[in-house]
Amino acid sequence: MSEISIYRGNIVFSETEKKLAEYRDSYIVVEDGIVEGIYERVPDRYAGVPVADFGSDVIIPAFSDLHTHAPQYPQRGLKTDALLKEWLDKYTFPLEGRFSDPAFAEAAYDAFVDDLVANGTFHVVTFGTIHEQATGMLIEKLEKKGIYAYVGKVNMDENSPAYLCERTEESLLSTERFLEKYCGSRRAKPILTPRFAPTCSKKLLFGLGKLAKKYDVGTQTHLVESRWEAEEAKRLFPDCGCDTEIYEKAGLFESGLFVGAHFIFPSEEDIRLLSMCGGYAVQCPDATVNVIAGIMPTASLSARGIKIGLGSDVAAGQDVRVYSQVAKSVQLSKIKSFYEPENQVVTFAQAFFMATKQGGSLFGKTGSLAPGYAFDALVIGGLSDPFMPLSPVETVERFCCKGGPNNIRARFLGGKKIG
Repeated sequence: MSEISIYRGNIVFSETEKKLAEYRDSYIVVEDGIVEGIYERVPDRYAGVPVADFGSDVIIPAFSDLHTHAPQYPQRGLKTDALLKEWLDKYTFPLEGRFSDPAFAEAAYDAFVDDLVANGTFHVVTFGTIHEQATGMLIEKLEKKGIYAYVGKVNMDENSPAYLCERTEESLLSTERFLEKYCGSRRAKPILTPRFAPTCSKKLLFGLGKLAKKYDVGTQTHLVESRWEAEEAKRLFPDCGCDTEIYEKAGLFESGLFVGAHFIFPSEEDIRLLSMCGGYAVQCPDATVNVIAGIMPTASLSARGIKIGLGSDVAAGQDVRVYSQVAKSVQLSKIKSFYEPENQVVTFAQAFFMATKQGGSLFGKTGSLAPGYAFDALVIGGLSDPFMPLSPVETVERFCCKGGPNNIRARFLGGKKIG
């Protein structure tokens, strides 16, 4: 027998990349965790089903974070006084080294996962560290919470601090153990995670390519993140004309799931290859401002068919709130357009689409409240002024600009109320 729930309130979600759907004072029917429909009145066939009334609050899809670093969570909001390479060497790599200690890892990952739930991020793509045990702990915690996730045991075998530099064969063996243990019908799944080309040997990357094919598993990495990284990648791999080609030649496009974080300085060949494999680029606005010093040409890439999601990129970004990245994506696009008029401004509707429907598509039928989508949803409110009520769409925009967990009145994951 089907489990049916009905909720009344205002409803907002992305209809298309450029258009938000807004349903005022409406009813959303959820059957076995899936949206059945949205109605002005409850259909007769559902007579007698209790209705949870959220009044003037707004029901929206939960958020998807396509790039973050769970082990960097203790560093959020700190150490942003350096650009990328110095920031990694001076601050971030030493912190990641501490995840060889299971007790430290457990405490940090508990806090990280709880913060995701508090802020309505129910789908996440995250880096772990090189440490197999700690990264297994992370994937298990996400699975226990019911969060949809892709979690990577990081691979690094050169140009890295000694305490994070793996022997190539051991890196591949530990990665295969991780895949064998966690592949399968889970919500939290493994993903191959070469940190970025300058920290990986050709032998390691091609070995990961074989694992991608053997286990039909995707890949995440940092892609043309900074000018330094893009040039260093080409120097270390002289037979490749661009950063993205390194992964293509290694066989890491084989599964069809490829996530390239940042994609700030892509060449024409980078764009062609990412488009060819159907990969996702991830804009991380806070990280851009804090440690990277470059702005993704978001609107231009989207117009060329590149799928773009948003990422918090903790701890280059200062917190896990993906909704705040919606507002900042719009802001950064204005700066980009001012200095480079050929780049268009990102609209609020477009940025919200990236954080919900586009990002959610990586995990299946989620990120929307249209019929057939999983009811992974948030109820937000408390954002209007007493003297001037906001429309539902205005409520969502204000939430993305200045909201917080206190504005999330209820959370639903797969139709079940959580938190």
